This record gives sequence, C-alpha cells and structure tokens, in this order.
Amino acid sequence: MHATLPLLQETTFPALRRSALTTLQVNLGYRCNQSCVHCHVNAGPNRTEMMDEATLDLVVEVLEARAIRVLDLTGGAPELNDGFRELVRRARALGVHVMDRCNLTILFEPGQEDLAQFLADQGVEVVASMPCYSLENVDKQRGKGVFDKSIAALQQLNALGYGQPGSGLKLSLVYNPQGPSLPPEQGKLQADYKRELKSHFGIEFNELFVITNMPIQRFGSMLISKGEFNSYMQLLKGSFSPANHRAVMCRDLISVDWQGRLYDCDFNQQLGLPLPAGDGARMAAAPHLRDLLAQDPQGRPVRTAEHCYGCTAGQGSSCGGALKAH
Repeated sequence: MHATLPLLQETTFPALRRSALTTLQVNLGYRCNQSCVHCHVNAGPNRTEMMDEATLDLVVEVLEARAIRVLDLTGGAPELNDGFRELVRRARALGVHVMDRCNLTILFEPGQEDLAQFLADQGVEVVASMPCYSLENVDKQRGKGVFDKSIAALQQLNALGYGQPGSGLKLSLVYNPQGPSLPPEQGKLQADYKRELKSHFGIEFNELFVITNMPIQRFGSMLISKGEFNSYMQLLKGSFSPANHRAVMCRDLISVDWQGRLYDCDFNQQLGLPLPAGDGARMAAAPHLRDLLAQDPQGRPVRTAEHCYGCTAGQGSSCGGALKAH
C-alpha cells in the first residue's frame, strides 16, 4: 500500500486551536467483518489490534473525570471487542451519550444475534454505514451481499424503535462517495434516501451524514495507484470554506486509538500524527488517555496536515456529516 503521509505533511492549512472537550471518540480495534474500499482505517477480518481491558477501564475514568458528554465508539467493527458491551453499560450509567458506528452486517455475525436489542436497551445512538440505497453501488464498495444484510439490519433496528418518532432511539446513516469527488448536498441526498428506503423497504431513519473520503490509507493509496492523488487534493483545497474551518470536529473531540494514545482526530490517528503536547511542542510519541486525568487540552493547537482540507471542502465533512447542515 502506498504511503500518503509524505505527501501531506507540508501544509498550508490554517491553524486551529482546541475548545472545551465534549466528545471522546474511541477506536476499540481494527478488526472488522468487512474490508471496504474507502476505509481510512484499513480495517478487515485479519486485523488483530484490539483495546484491552485496562485501557477500557481508563476510558471510563476519563469520561467521569472530564465530565465528557459523548462517547463515540468506532473501529473496525467496535462490537467485535469483547469489552464493548460492558463499556457501553458503564458509560450509560454515568449519563454519557453513546454512539455506535455500526456497519450493520455485524448484527448477523456469530455471537451478535442479540446486539440490536442490547443497543436499544441501552439507548445507544446507531450511526450506520450505508453508502447508497441501491444494491449495485453498496456491494461494489463494501462487498457482495452487504446490501441485503444492511437492509435486513435496518429493518431489525426499526422494529425495535430505531428511527421511529418519539422512541428516543436515533438511527443515522452514513454516505461516502465511491470515487475522488465531494459528496452531494446532504439535505437533498437525505431526502432521496428517505424516499427510496421507505418506498422499497419500509425503512425509516433520522438523519443522513455525508462524509468526504480522506486521501489516506486504503483510499489514498488507491488514488496514488490511479494517478488521481494530486487532482483530488486540488479539488479539496480549491473547495476550502472558512466557515467550515471554524466548525471542524477536532476543536472539541479527541480520538483515542486501541492502545489508548491520543490524537486530534481519527484521520490523524491513522497517519500517526499524535496530539500536540502544547504551544509549539510536538511529542515523539502520542500522549495517552491517562494524561487526560491530569491535563486539560483546551487551548492547545491542533495538529494539521493537507488532509485537513477534506473536512473543510464544500459543505464540510465531520463524523456528524456536513458542517453547513449544523
């Protein structure tokens, strides 16, 4: 796989500083039951990296010590970590809002037959990958048979109350473009998704998030192989929006890898760019979760590189979808 970091480190991206920390985004491991073309984590069934019990305990300590409001669980497939359910229970007991970035097909893996019911019982927000409402496009991007399983999983979640008015169980879908282009306007695409999924499959959901593909890891390597990396970067930089720069997620979110190391965002995590230590300081190794027990990162600079233009291009992109929709 081609390395993208050497092409991204020299940057003109405007400086950023952190505000108050509200969200801890925790990667529970890179193992996944799928291997998607756009995956910036390079996750798959053969990955073995998984967060251990001691680090999971530390996540809970930090949530309580910093009074963090949101725990955003990701992977790989975060549910494949043996400690996933206990972490959810403990976070919810603290009153923390928990988000599960679910690939939907995980609901049909051995040992996960009661996963949907567990998520509903705990009031977990499900953020589900669904790159299109057509079989051909989904299976092309995510693998044969993924579309049918995804539809069945969404119907199962709907039956438990997810996406239904008044249930309090939020179901959001995530769209990624299939190639080197910006996502379409979020509101219009959401309307298309709602119409098509409701009319053909009876599926309802709350919100669609459109997320720009980052020029890193598997997707970035593919761009290099096809000779499209430079043109894609020109597209991202040429679509920069100052308004999006003021709203990017790295201002109030910290990303945690499976070993407990800290990063400004999930993308920096995959590039090995650790959270800065402070004004003008760059640490050789990433700070750790335990550092958050004693230190408040508010006011620190955010570590930036050329890929950051992916979050500020066009309507903007974050883990919560388009920035201009918020």
